[in-house]
Amino acid sequence: MKMRFCPRCKSDDITKSGIVKERQRYHCKKCMYHFSVEKEGKSIDPYYVIKALQLHIEGVTYREIERILGVSHVSVMNWVKKYKIKAPENYDYHPTYKVLTLTELSTFMANPLNLRNSGMMITELGDKYMMIKWERLKNV
Repeated sequence: MKMRFCPRCKSDDITKSGIVKERQRYHCKKCMYHFSVEKEGKSIDPYYVIKALQLHIEGVTYREIERILGVSHVSVMNWVKKYKIKAPENYDYHPTYKVLTLTELSTFMANPLNLRNSGMMITELGDKYMMIKWERLKNV
């Protein structure tokens, strides 16, 4: 059992005092304060939050970010709302992405045809690299 302390006076002289909204309530005998423990949830490494927001700004969809990073698309949507991230509108280009090993990335970059008429960004994803490439949409 985890040792609990009163958040007001830091005393460890506490007793259980019922359950409210599925959370254990406690009562501090020293200062007479009632409190509930915080919900212990799963936290996500800030690295993935930053990568998800970067990918969103680059035009990658929520579902694609989910597949790339293995983080729920709902979490990504919540982070976008929380940090008030607005992706720029991009009507004249289309981003595509590839996840590559270092060898595959080196081979791709060695071919000059892959670098023409487009922009790109390369970002690290653990032991692999993600390349986002923008190609201008051709007017019909």
